[in-house]
Amino acid sequence: MPADEVIPEEAAAGAMPEHVLDMRGITIRFGPVVANEAVDFQLRAGEIHALLGENGAGKTTLMRVLAGLVRADGGEVLLHGRPQRYRSPADAADAGIGMVHQHFMLVPSMTVAENVCLGLPSAGRVFPDVARVARELAELSRRHGLDLDPHAKVERLSVGQQQRVEIVKALHRRARILILDEPTAVLTPGEADSLLAVLRSLAAQGTGIVFISHKLREVMAVADRVTVLRRGRRVGTCATADVTAAELAALMVGREVRVPDRTPRPAADGPPVLELSGAGLVDRGGVVRLDDVSLTVRAGEILGIAGVDGNGQRELTRAVCGLQRLTSGRIRIRGTDVTADSAARRIAAGLAHVPEDRQHTGLVLELTIAENAALEVMAQEPVSRRGWLRPKAMRAAAEQLVRDYDIRCSGPDQPVRELSGGNQQKVLLAREVAREPAVLVVSQPTRGLDIGAIEYVHGQLRALRDRGCAVLLVSTELDEILELSDRVAVLYGGRVMSVTDRADVRLDELGLHMAGRPAGAR
Repeated sequence: MPADEVIPEEAAAGAMPEHVLDMRGITIRFGPVVANEAVDFQLRAGEIHALLGENGAGKTTLMRVLAGLVRADGGEVLLHGRPQRYRSPADAADAGIGMVHQHFMLVPSMTVAENVCLGLPSAGRVFPDVARVARELAELSRRHGLDLDPHAKVERLSVGQQQRVEIVKALHRRARILILDEPTAVLTPGEADSLLAVLRSLAAQGTGIVFISHKLREVMAVADRVTVLRRGRRVGTCATADVTAAELAALMVGREVRVPDRTPRPAADGPPVLELSGAGLVDRGGVVRLDDVSLTVRAGEILGIAGVDGNGQRELTRAVCGLQRLTSGRIRIRGTDVTADSAARRIAAGLAHVPEDRQHTGLVLELTIAENAALEVMAQEPVSRRGWLRPKAMRAAAEQLVRDYDIRCSGPDQPVRELSGGNQQKVLLAREVAREPAVLVVSQPTRGLDIGAIEYVHGQLRALRDRGCAVLLVSTELDEILELSDRVAVLYGGRVMSVTDRADVRLDELGLHMAGRPAGAR
């Protein structure tokens, strides 16, 4: 299938059900940036229609128009054939549109029922009838298999349960079209499977569902149809049964994409390079962030740290890199105790770090590519001599990195701020990898990147491992962990729940560990 072919929606032959939603020619501009350009999108009652595309493709923006959160510059929205003119999100909700955002909009200190009451008409009361709403929620939960206690405090619910609160909130307001924006991004595998089952149940009862995602595996598993956006334009719509994951990936990026190889490698038998023993960290508020963490990363292996975001991953990487002091325990690099050493001394000991926030903690955006590339070696030859910087040498080194890492730029003197996210990540990775470190700590290495940049970053990490580097990889993308890691550790509540060879990983057990439960628990 050509990468830019728009597949006719009637390809499945036979009479198609009427569209409950018809978005025609939607165009959205933010200043000079065109977020959506003449996009068409249709939804039928009782179907799950995936909206697929890379980060920045315009998926969420398009659906924010449907939810009344953004006003389009062109085009129209029709529900059951009738044009809609929203003045506010409340108008969209009244029209039967519900949106579950990537970041939930709940008050943690309130109960499920109280959260659902927020924004409801109170019929002359100071506050809506919470008891009545709780009874209605119990019935909705039973009918749709949501398993929610209306009287539970939201702050005591898991992330997956909080997401169900958002879903039941939309259903309580009689949503007939439900939009879910990257709904599995914060879920464990078990929670993600449960969510997909709930969505199938809702669709079977007539609800039209828009499933926004960039995860091909999930789209293939749950969607009836899929529409692909690329750079704000619709480039394909088809029945999921009529297309392969590889074809969808090609539509997303405009070229053929390599299918990841998840064949496990033999376990590394190199010497220990990074060792944590009984590492504990308590923050200034007295909250335990790391609890008796013991891990070893060997030469020539990637140890992946899996877990739902917020379970100590950030504190772990900062502690290893000398940016945050442990409360207890030891850290060793190549057998040398570096627990009390500064970040600079750890770098000198062979440590490199690619932080999760490249724009704020990894790079200085106002500086050029050459200046950023030299940040950690400015006191070393050939970049400097006798305390004096050598601009020509610095520029020559940067030119070599630009060539070696295929950094798309006008030259090494271009400010990093002007580069795309993928090329910014290449600058950061090039700087750290060029030193041939003994150990690389890399956190969320492909967050916000397109498929092409992800392929490149993954290739660089594998190549570094194959040259004998010990890589500590932290990612909330489970697919990334499984694709790259030789061993997988799960972090929950700051504790290591398990460490498993990649060949022995079972998704069901991994999901239990990510939810804080031991293997065998249900």
